[in-house]
Amino acid sequence: MRILSVDLGTSNTVAVLSAHGRAPRVVEVDGSANMPSAVFAGEDGTLMVGRDAERRARLDPTRFEPNPKRRVDEQTLLLGNDIVPVSEALAAILRRVLDETSRQLGGEQPDEVRLTHPAQWGPVRRNVLLSAARLAGMGTNLSLVPEPVAAAAHFASFPGKTLAPGQALAVYDLGAGTFDVAVVGATQNGFTVLAEDGLPDLGGLDVDQALLVHVGREVSHKDPQRWQRLLRPESTPDRRTRRALQEDVKAAKEALSRHPQTEVPMPEPFADVLVTRSELEALVRPAMLRSVELLSRTVRSAGLSPDRLVGIYLVGGSSRLPLVGSMIAEKLGVVPASLDQPETAVALGAHHVARDGISMRTQHVEGHLAANGTGTHTVTPGLPGPPPQQPVPSMPGPYQQQGAPAPNFPSNFPPSGPQQALGGQQQAPSNFPTYSLSGQNEGGDAAAKKKKKLVIGISAAVAVVVAAAAAFFFWPTGSATTYTAQECAQPGQPDGADGLTGCMRQLAGHVADNGQCSPGIRGAAAPPDVAALGVAVTCSAPGRAGTQINYVHAKDADLVKQHTDSLLNTAGGGDSDKVEADWKGNGLQGRYTSASSPATSVLVFTVSDRPLVGFIYQVNDQSQPNPPGPSELADYFEQQVQPGE
Repeated sequence: MRILSVDLGTSNTVAVLSAHGRAPRVVEVDGSANMPSAVFAGEDGTLMVGRDAERRARLDPTRFEPNPKRRVDEQTLLLGNDIVPVSEALAAILRRVLDETSRQLGGEQPDEVRLTHPAQWGPVRRNVLLSAARLAGMGTNLSLVPEPVAAAAHFASFPGKTLAPGQALAVYDLGAGTFDVAVVGATQNGFTVLAEDGLPDLGGLDVDQALLVHVGREVSHKDPQRWQRLLRPESTPDRRTRRALQEDVKAAKEALSRHPQTEVPMPEPFADVLVTRSELEALVRPAMLRSVELLSRTVRSAGLSPDRLVGIYLVGGSSRLPLVGSMIAEKLGVVPASLDQPETAVALGAHHVARDGISMRTQHVEGHLAANGTGTHTVTPGLPGPPPQQPVPSMPGPYQQQGAPAPNFPSNFPPSGPQQALGGQQQAPSNFPTYSLSGQNEGGDAAAKKKKKLVIGISAAVAVVVAAAAAFFFWPTGSATTYTAQECAQPGQPDGADGLTGCMRQLAGHVADNGQCSPGIRGAAAPPDVAALGVAVTCSAPGRAGTQINYVHAKDADLVKQHTDSLLNTAGGGDSDKVEADWKGNGLQGRYTSASSPATSVLVFTVSDRPLVGFIYQVNDQSQPNPPGPSELADYFEQQVQPGE
């Protein structure tokens, strides 16, 4: 079995190969374990990647993109006079890795490819990654693995670092483009993500920019016009000079991780600048403090305290900054661990994660892959995808595994926080199922995998007691009552002052428990005649100011669909700008559609067998440059709105 794992990072790409029964090893491309994730568009239409791209960038920087992953939300890149789809740029990077791997395998191709992605990525971004893998020729046997799961698996692979069931590890991932943090719990068969969050505006590139601004303050007074030309180059020579300066600043940052001071070579007429580690730390301390505070909040949102963690694992090249470890130890009282090379931890760890636990959203992105690699996510019938995964039986608590009670994690998550369990129910987020360890329980009992009930013991009496205890401790208050499709066929009378019917309350789940709902539909989301839709309620969106969640128990399903379709069309335009996926929870299942424009963001979620509809409606601040996109709104729905199991 030949397995290739690829961590396509913002600045560098790392690949790991295991073949012919040998231990996983890093695939060196152009003689290095790290291949720059850079692309250069030649005038003949070819795309160069890695160090070849960096060399060509010196000739014509306008045709160069050093960090295409950071532009994953854009459909195209303008390189010189050429328009290059983002998916094709990423595919060129993956193709170079595949070609080198095939060469080292004597012309053979890997049997399986595993691609890691940031924990915060939604379905649209994962679509782009899968589309790029297809274009690169990586075949159909593809798996997507969240980076914190891979990092936890790598941590647990070291002697003495094994995570026993019930133990948890925090993963602090500071890469070049983003910061991600997750708390990963160990089950008897693998891992599950208990909580996760991130900062899309914090990474090594931001540290580079802070250092560039600092050296600019030191020298720009000598020739302000020349410095402005470097910051906003208009000629090829100026672009070359700026590119060289950026590389020197990055090298200086890396040197300060090893030495107390270093010099940044400056272009003429400026003198070289001496920078110290203390100066760099003063520049980035506020940003690093944000990451450490988010780490602390994420640990709390998992219902844990830092002292109950097995450890805090540092991954990502930028985590080498000494300030990171010292601030974590100071603020959380835990000395973080950095094992092996932080740049290779994720790719190596993906080898220890088995191919079971592909989430609903990961599976359904196959239907949205671009047919031609243009980055538009239109439905492509007949496109091959990964083999279907058996659903994993769930139980109250974060452990969606079979045949084992939940280990000793806290019985309830706090009522707010990133990627938390909903309604007090300790449940892994829907886009993070349990991931099994590779080589453990693989190809197990097929009949057991199809079971829908948790088997605790051989005694029926014991099973009843366990089920009753689980219902008492874990079921979310206020939303335990479930209704049949027949009972919900027509809207009844509201059962409380908030205006919700019992069937609507089942859909609203923990949102209804917050007690911030009232009858009717307010603001721009309201139709001309609300009563014509049926019973309608507006609720405040948890953790999202200025956003409302509406629930409708429809007496005219067609009329409700017309209204929600009009909201989506106003927000999203064409189908290529929308995100769609299935959802389930609280005994219900259905489908959601998300769309966004500079003015509004809308997500509509329907129930497949009854006339219940909900929609999230947000009026965007058009003065802000980056309104929430459809993928971000989809993530918010899954984390904060979707009713729990």
